Amino acid sequence: MKAQFVADVGGTNIRLAQVVDGGISQVRKYLCNDYPSIGDAIRAYTQSFPQLQFNAGCIAIACPVDKDLIKMTNHHWQFSKAALKDELALDCLEVINDYTAISMSLPVLSAEQKVQIGGGQVQAGQNIAVFGPGTGLGVGHLTAVDDGWQCLDGEGGHVDFAPVDELDLAIWRFLNKKHGHASAEEVLSGRGLVQIYQALAEHFDKPALQTEPADITCLAIRGECELCEATLQQFCRVMGSFGGNLALNLATFGGVYIAGGIVPRFVEFLQRSEFRQRFEAKGRFQHYVQAIPTFVITEPDHGLIGTAAYLTQHFKG
Repeated sequence: MKAQFVADVGGTNIRLAQVVDGGISQVRKYLCNDYPSIGDAIRAYTQSFPQLQFNAGCIAIACPVDKDLIKMTNHHWQFSKAALKDELALDCLEVINDYTAISMSLPVLSAEQKVQIGGGQVQAGQNIAVFGPGTGLGVGHLTAVDDGWQCLDGEGGHVDFAPVDELDLAIWRFLNKKHGHASAEEVLSGRGLVQIYQALAEHFDKPALQTEPADITCLAIRGECELCEATLQQFCRVMGSFGGNLALNLATFGGVYIAGGIVPRFVEFLQRSEFRQRFEAKGRFQHYVQAIPTFVITEPDHGLIGTAAYLTQHFKG
């Protein structure tokens, strides 16, 4: 029996699933570090279904995909698309950026798979933006075309960090001194959360005791560390400013979505934060972005859902 697989590859995990009627089933997760190559990880999945003949697949991966040789940004895996297709004996192998996959999931997410932050109303068929703090910072845009949706890929996570208030400036100075440059990813990511914490500790002349993003987040949510709480508040503010910039870039009246592994852990904190105020704080264009809704994606397999949507739209075999 013929079957298709999809894979969502991040810096830490690879998730795999089968495509059934445009949706996904048999989802499994593997640690990237447990396998020497991506081909080994995919075979571990496909060989667990000996009754199926996999003839097509789509891989969403956290790095540029415009050349045949794929080199991951936040992991050591690299591979040739053509060679991997032959190695897995596939009729079709699509390799897309992970934020193309996430973007493709957005039109099909249900209300139960996302949480709205603030006001605004989705306008059907309008442009959509998504960004996601995680191991790095991914960014994607989606626009409607005649036969479905078209993703506008890029590396928006590496744009310059644009300070808005005095604490942002303290963070910018810290990053510029440390790296010689301050990108958005150095703020809106797991390591970014730690660097905000370190920058604020320096700014307020307090000891920096935490070194793990999960510890900073947990202590902030529980209200057990004033510096951690200030860190998470600033993280939310910066997300708001960054999301508002994406909304202005492409008139995203279909919504701005937050993906990634970090933010779903503190949705209630985000709702109480100044995220939405900073999203709307665009001077003369405040009224423009006020109409644009913002969401946190809470569906853990949204990357696979989008990869399946992409494969269904592009592979008719």
